[in-house]
Amino acid sequence: MAYEVKGVVARGKGAPVSIETIVVPDPGPGEAVVDVQACGVCHTDLHYREGGINDDFPFLLGHEAAGIVSAVGEGVTDVAVGDYVVLNWRAVCGQCRACLKGEPQYCFDTHNAAQKMTLTDGTELSPALGIGAFAEKTLVHSGQCTKVDPAAPPTAAGLLGCGVMAGVGAAINTGAVQRGETVAVFGCGGVGDAAIAGAKLAGATTIIAVDISDRKLEWARNMGATHTVNSKESDPVEAIKALTGGFGVDVAIDAVGHPKVFEQAFYARDLAGRVVMVGVPTPDMTIELPAIEIFGRGGAIKSSWYGDCLPSRDFPMLVDLYLQGRFDLDAFVSETIGLEDVEEAFEKMHRGEVLRSVVVLK
Repeated sequence: MAYEVKGVVARGKGAPVSIETIVVPDPGPGEAVVDVQACGVCHTDLHYREGGINDDFPFLLGHEAAGIVSAVGEGVTDVAVGDYVVLNWRAVCGQCRACLKGEPQYCFDTHNAAQKMTLTDGTELSPALGIGAFAEKTLVHSGQCTKVDPAAPPTAAGLLGCGVMAGVGAAINTGAVQRGETVAVFGCGGVGDAAIAGAKLAGATTIIAVDISDRKLEWARNMGATHTVNSKESDPVEAIKALTGGFGVDVAIDAVGHPKVFEQAFYARDLAGRVVMVGVPTPDMTIELPAIEIFGRGGAIKSSWYGDCLPSRDFPMLVDLYLQGRFDLDAFVSETIGLEDVEEAFEKMHRGEVLRSVVVLK
């Protein structure tokens, strides 16, 4: 029996989103239906609406979600009806060359549901990041469901599904921040602030936040930044060197994804330091650096895919840290809203007024 539920759909490039009736099929082999309880409004959803990902309209938006498994298909053994889960968009296959090398966080053949959700007229929907969670129910591959402690409220737990995990993982997994190291984070939106929180969790002693917005720099301090730099008012590279004895930081994280910002991160690191790009550039962007500088500085330049996370390992760990009071997921939630408020949430995001708006469904 298919389900008919309300969901947020982007029908065309740049057009305002609309509330539509979504048809969610019964789960097939390897699939699960999840009753969505909360879903964060991520900048990636706005990218979909603006046609910045692809043009496979209409999109069923939403992907930073937590909820309860309400049905499973044939052969599903990893989750069961009633499980409390956070949804992820990189369900590992276990068979590709990355998985077989013991590096499933780099899986090259991740799973999504085989069936399509549709509008009532049969029009197939493209779910954002294979999830589509601005809806009362959604259909996913069972591997996209990660069980976590149900004591964590869905408004907090769901944020691990994308932006928070990307930022924390950029610091802990990709950047491998160690106790006593120095870190600079460029861009203090949701991902950048999560990188700051991750650096704090890892034991960094100096965490420098860089942004052009004083409001965002204040958010960064609340997440654990020890110093802030407004790059409209001063050269961030020189400011970072001044705060680190003239050397630069051990780890510089670009959470913006712009060539100029990446260049600043590159020059703000110490010799043998690490540069991490977790911000998403557009396809037309290029970076040009002197080869001798790349060689002469040593260290590493890395990109971070989803914080190089393994959801089955990292989501439960971060939820446990949250429940212990050591990782404040609630601090990322600027407001809770309904499905009908998503369009306005995009506008608030664009104006830099919120860290995260979170849609509450149940």
